[in-house]
Amino acid sequence: MRTELSASAWIAGRQRTRVTMELRPVRILARIVSMARIRFLGARFLLAVAPFALLPQVLAPAAAAQSVSPEGIEFFEGKVRPLLITHCSKCHTAKKAAESGELVLDSPSGIQRGGSRGVLFTPGKPSESLILKAVSYADAELQMPPDGKLPAGEIGVLTKWLELGAPLPGTDGPAASIQPRVDIESGRRFWSFQPLGDPAPPVVSRLDWPQRPIDAFILARLENEGLSPSSAADRRTLMRRVTFDLIGLPPAADDVDAFVGDDRPDAYERLVDRLVASPHYGERWGRYWLDMARYTDENPSWLSSAKLAYRYRDWVVAALNSDLPYDRFVRLQLAADLMGDASPADLTALGFLGLSPTYWKELRLAPQLIEVIVADEWDEKIDAVSRTFLGLTVACARCHDHKFDPITTRDYYALAGVFANTQQVDRPLLDSQAADIVREVRRQIDTLEADLAKLKDKEPEKAAELKAQIERLKGETPHYDAQWAHGVDDARVEVLPDGPDKTKVVYHRGQASDVPIYKRGNPGNRGEIVPRRFVEVLSPAPLRRFEHGSGRRELADAFFTEAQALSARVIVNRVWAHHFGVGLVRTTSDFGRQGEPPSHPQLLDDLAERFVSRGWSLKRLHRELVSSATYRQASNDQGPMTNDQTSPKSKIPNPKSVDPANRLLWRMNRRRHDVEAWRDALLAASGELDLSIGGPPDDLSRPENRRRTLYGRIGREDQDNLLLLYDFPTPTGHSPAREQTTTPLQQLFVLNSPLFAARAKALAERIGPPASGEQIDLQVRRLYRDLLARVPSDYEMNLAREFLLPRGSANSSPELWTQYVHAVLGLNEMMFVD
Repeated sequence: MRTELSASAWIAGRQRTRVTMELRPVRILARIVSMARIRFLGARFLLAVAPFALLPQVLAPAAAAQSVSPEGIEFFEGKVRPLLITHCSKCHTAKKAAESGELVLDSPSGIQRGGSRGVLFTPGKPSESLILKAVSYADAELQMPPDGKLPAGEIGVLTKWLELGAPLPGTDGPAASIQPRVDIESGRRFWSFQPLGDPAPPVVSRLDWPQRPIDAFILARLENEGLSPSSAADRRTLMRRVTFDLIGLPPAADDVDAFVGDDRPDAYERLVDRLVASPHYGERWGRYWLDMARYTDENPSWLSSAKLAYRYRDWVVAALNSDLPYDRFVRLQLAADLMGDASPADLTALGFLGLSPTYWKELRLAPQLIEVIVADEWDEKIDAVSRTFLGLTVACARCHDHKFDPITTRDYYALAGVFANTQQVDRPLLDSQAADIVREVRRQIDTLEADLAKLKDKEPEKAAELKAQIERLKGETPHYDAQWAHGVDDARVEVLPDGPDKTKVVYHRGQASDVPIYKRGNPGNRGEIVPRRFVEVLSPAPLRRFEHGSGRRELADAFFTEAQALSARVIVNRVWAHHFGVGLVRTTSDFGRQGEPPSHPQLLDDLAERFVSRGWSLKRLHRELVSSATYRQASNDQGPMTNDQTSPKSKIPNPKSVDPANRLLWRMNRRRHDVEAWRDALLAASGELDLSIGGPPDDLSRPENRRRTLYGRIGREDQDNLLLLYDFPTPTGHSPAREQTTTPLQQLFVLNSPLFAARAKALAERIGPPASGEQIDLQVRRLYRDLLARVPSDYEMNLAREFLLPRGSANSSPELWTQYVHAVLGLNEMMFVD
């Protein structure tokens, strides 16, 4: 399982995991955090690979083969073991190794096993032993202990021990803790890696209930448990539900009335078709995609700008509105620049990779440290790509084979080679030849503008000449003013020394090379070079190498050839989760052994198989799900409907006892709005919502911003308070789901925020305050109709009268009316889908 770990874990040499830190304080603090992280990485770099990781292995095979003299054991126990305890026990005990998988120096078998660099010594040849090179600081990359070189006397103790043949007391058994190699063949039998089946819908007793094939699978499970589905939701509830689900906006009251009164047998199907054809459909479902794409409009100031990110957001919205087949939707986001049939406008899709988080690289540090930062950037892309498209935590195999899934470290570095040869760049939306010309001219203009800035109002004639040259280049270059977008390019990265303890990062455009395994995730401890390829457990033999550029195009193709079944299951499950509140596989981004198995495996395969065979159409999938009888159920828990109206319900088991979590879907799940739909509904209710589509972002905190929340500015360092308060995901990494919270601060926001106060005032003025007590009932009914598309209950009407006519007054006031509207806007009903 992908874990989150603080930077201090580097010191213990533990399993490398990425630090997810909210860089929201001050810019300086963010820089300090970044620098501190680099320093920790340096400590970890030394610890994980150095002498003490070497100590045990140098001792290994030869020592075990010799007969150990009592004098040798006495020397070890009296001299060597105390030395190890003093200098090594902080990090290299069995307990620590159980957490980190690193070197063990507190047991004979641990010493015999050694560390990640192999054998620690050659008995009888101390000068050739890695352990002595490490403790004597003979190698700049192998220096242990990290807090200072051992005294000459202690180095002499280790030298004598090696001359004696590195004797050890009786070992406590073989190296049982060494992990066996991943069993690929066994792993291929795991459920999520199987080819898609074509299961026939099961036979059910209730032939009148299923509306779509999925209903038969749901009903069969219910009948097996002696349960029945719930009654259908009323038409008002159903229209609000499906409208919010498909376009993220509330239905107009007149539209609700029209649907409730439409007695045509296909009235609901007509409604669904109208909603999926709406341009607001792409806005709703595009936002869910952007959660996984780590979308941001703003990076911290010391990193590259993300000011063009909105073009990727708008591309996603347009692609979903056009029902671009999902397989092409993915291919374009990974490799549009490498696809011969992609248009220049499609290059915007590369924002999925082009907006990946980057980390500060302090080039005044040594190359070994910068290499770790560069590797972290590959790691983030591997994590986002593998979890988004495959539902697998491939990044867990960076330091060692995956602990649970059949994914090897070789698999990880085979994919790392793809992203090690991928550079994040801004690129013009032009064909490659025209783009290269514009890029070159821009480089020339950047140089001229730098020269112009150096003049600082001196030499006006030269300044005028430079300005004229700049304008001439702009005017003579075709497509100079073409749109640009954040994307990627094929380019091999190289981290090189640039003087003492300085570094330069060089990209070689158009070049590509494979990368070696970084043992324990450490760039300073390199193993064999791994060819770029796809994950072995999903690939047929023999493994196919990626040979074209970085391999991004071949990787994208592999998702829909070798991994077609898994890719289809993952996206179908994601769509299901958004409609029903929880996925058939609850862990939507983990289809491995640590994830949950599907509640309805045959249903998942049926949906995935038909999704593939019908052209990977997401709109068709949405229609299938929301048109089902399962989706149309009521969300209350008053018990199931019965087929025989004369039989008492008491004969049917209580579904809340049999299935309290509703995994069998005997009713519809009650769901809360995400923050985008909630804010948009408030603006729609007050008549202020601006429904224009696309364009640059705007601050949500700006009072004049009435656009949909999708177009609010998203930042990696700073986030709008509204988004923070209502569980918006931080765009520092892949986010598979919104984790909903309920806090007192949220209620205080409803009561006191300018957003709510302004919407209440605008809505109160739009409806108009009741001029007299006789008008209260009329205005309150209109308020409930406009907000909730229903009539207020008698209890709600009595409360309204009591509040608006205090102490028996004959008339109300505009102030009381605005306060009442504010209170109704804060109802729980406004926060929930139904």
